[in-house]
Amino acid sequence: MPTKPDHPENGRREVPAAGGVICRRDGGHTEVLLIFRRGLWDLPKGKIEADESPRQSALREVEEETGCSDLRITADLGTTVHEYEEKGQPVIKTTWWYAMESGSPDLKPQQEEEIEALEWTDLSGASEKVAFENLEKVLHRLQQLLEPD
Repeated sequence: MPTKPDHPENGRREVPAAGGVICRRDGGHTEVLLIFRRGLWDLPKGKIEADESPRQSALREVEEETGCSDLRITADLGTTVHEYEEKGQPVIKTTWWYAMESGSPDLKPQQEEEIEALEWTDLSGASEKVAFENLEKVLHRLQQLLEPD
């Protein structure tokens, strides 16, 4: 499992996570599934558990948060790294991202994770809707993969 040790000397805790961008083709364009949590549009993701690979975690987390099942990873979208504070302590979160398709896209937001809504959004406009710059980069990578110049 690709985890890095915590850095107690500088007080930083490292958290490995994984997530996915569920895609569907609708006519001539691609749509992606966004989640609405805590007042912001986001992508489904979560912490990697001790017995999981990033791919396994991404599949589990995306299914839990969206209700979509029969998920299949179609491409690797790389990683993002961001820092935040949790209980007054600095945290560095590295997230592994994957493009996915769902054989059963029955949408059901995970209320335990404060997900209020799920929405299919055209890929070309999704990066303008998400709340975080690192998610814009993930969506841009997907767009380059699906629609190369």
